[in-house]
Amino acid sequence: MQTLTYFIALSIDGFIAGPHDEVDFFEGSDDYMGWMAAEYADALPSHVREQLGVDETELTRFDTVVMGRRTYEPALTAGILSPYAHLEQVVISTTLQSSHPQIKVVREFPLEAVRELKNRDSALGIYLAGGGRLAGELLPEIDRLVVKRYPVVAGAGIPAFGAHFAPTSFGLESVQSFEGGNIVETYTR
Repeated sequence: MQTLTYFIALSIDGFIAGPHDEVDFFEGSDDYMGWMAAEYADALPSHVREQLGVDETELTRFDTVVMGRRTYEPALTAGILSPYAHLEQVVISTTLQSSHPQIKVVREFPLEAVRELKNRDSALGIYLAGGGRLAGELLPEIDRLVVKRYPVVAGAGIPAFGAHFAPTSFGLESVQSFEGGNIVETYTR
């Protein structure tokens, strides 16, 4: 059975993006970015992996990425139809009309779709890229949280788990800090 990991950037005040999907305020030090490339290269978009010289065929943590339409949309806007070509890509959307052949669009029942994915036999996991509303819907199936906390207060924006009130306990596994104030907190259910 595969595990579902929500690997997410978060402001100090709990937002994954600004009110209009802004993410340009999330900055990391060279130390932090080096850690990302070494430890979570699978979670980097293919074009970023290429820029960093990461082997496209080597997967160490994930073999699948799940994301909502709004998480997928910036890639489409930039002309990137398959942003995680090194992974199986699943987009949860009721409105996405067309996509790349490597993109599987799930139009309904996201919780059931993720349960089916998790029931596959694989040594690697599933990366939940976002967004917040989707993470709130999938919370019952999230096994692990990797919270990349950035030293910035957004003030307003998209919350990490949408507007759902669903207290769910996780245990703190580790905390790492980096130059410039980035912190990575890892939690498991």
